[in-house]
Amino acid sequence: MPRLQQGGRGGALSLVSLPRIASSPFKELGRRTLIALGLLLTTTMLVWLDSDAYVDNTGGDGVSFIDALYYATVTVTTTGYGDITPLLPHARLINALLITPLRIAFLVVLVGTTIEVLANQGSRSIRDAIWRKKMRNHVVVIGYGTKGRSAVNTLRRQGERADRIVVLDGSAVAVEEANADGLAAFQGDATRRDVLRRAEVSKARQIIISLDRDDAAVLATLTVRQLNPTAGVIVAVREQANVPLVRQSGASSVVTSSETVGRLLGLSAIGPEMGTIIQDMLTGGEGLEVHQRLAEPSEIGQPPSAVLGERVIGIIRNGTLRRFYDKTATRIEVGDELIVVRRAHPTAVKALLRDDDE
Repeated sequence: MPRLQQGGRGGALSLVSLPRIASSPFKELGRRTLIALGLLLTTTMLVWLDSDAYVDNTGGDGVSFIDALYYATVTVTTTGYGDITPLLPHARLINALLITPLRIAFLVVLVGTTIEVLANQGSRSIRDAIWRKKMRNHVVVIGYGTKGRSAVNTLRRQGERADRIVVLDGSAVAVEEANADGLAAFQGDATRRDVLRRAEVSKARQIIISLDRDDAAVLATLTVRQLNPTAGVIVAVREQANVPLVRQSGASSVVTSSETVGRLLGLSAIGPEMGTIIQDMLTGGEGLEVHQRLAEPSEIGQPPSAVLGERVIGIIRNGTLRRFYDKTATRIEVGDELIVVRRAHPTAVKALLRDDDE
C-alpha cells in the first residue's frame, strides 16, 4: 500500500501515513535504469545480428556494432534521423514486431517515474479521504515509544485489528516504525488541536497517551477530552504526584509507570515467584495472561468458579466492575463481560498478529 507523507501543516503533509512495503528510491531508480539499458541492448543486438539487412545512407561500408547501437538509441528515443534504415523486408518486419514494442517499453520505463509521481500526488488526497471516511470507533495511541508500542501489542493480542489503531508521534522515525508494524500514523505535536483532529480523535473509542513527559501528557489529555468528551482516555505518567492533575484534565484511567515498576520490584524481592506471575500477566504471550471477553451462553447462571480453563477475577455488569469477592457477582448473567486469567497461547498470538498484518 503506498505510503502517504504527513506531519506538518496543510497540503500533503497533513495526510495520514499508511503502512506499506517500502523500497529505496535509489534502488527503484536503479532498477528502472537497468530495464531501460536492457531494452536498449536488446534492440542493438537485434540490429547488429541482422546488419546485412540495413543500409547506411551516409555511404558507410555496412552497419557495425557501433552503428547498431547508434540506430537503437535514436530509434528507442523516437529521434529517428533516417541515416540508417532497414532495407530488406524481413528487417522491416522485425522493426514492426519487435523494435517498435521495445521503443514503446523504453519510453514507458523512462516516463513511468514521472507519471507515477504525478499519480501518487493525486491519489494521496483520495486515499486520505477514504481512510477518514472509514475511521470510526478506533483506538488512537499518542506516543510510540516503549510504552506505546507495548500497548499496541497488547491490544492486538486481545483481538484489536491493526487497521483500527492509529499512532500519533512527534518523531518521523516512530511514524516509520508504526508503518512497519502495519499501523496508520501521523507525525505532529499531540497537544495541538489540528494534529489531533487529523488523527480523528473526535471519533475514537479509546485514546492511549504514553508521552515521555508528564506536563505534555496533561496538556494532551486536556485537548483530547475537549475534542472527545465520551471516549476512554488512558494516560501513563511517570510520577504519582501528577495523577490527580491528569484525572482533573479528563483522564478515565491513569497508570503510574514508576509506581508500577517499583511495586513489581518489591514483589520480586519478597518472592521471585510472585514477581514472575505478575510479569507474566503484564507481558502476555507466555505463561499467564489477563483477558476480557463476553460470557458464553453455556456460562449464564453459573458461578464464576464453574468456568473451565480460566479463573474469573472480575465481572463487568452494566458498566460496573465487580471483583470476584463481590457478593453481587456470585452468578454470571446475560451481557456480563468476564475478566479472566488464563494460560497464554504464544502460537495463537503469533498467528493472530500474522493474519492481522496480512
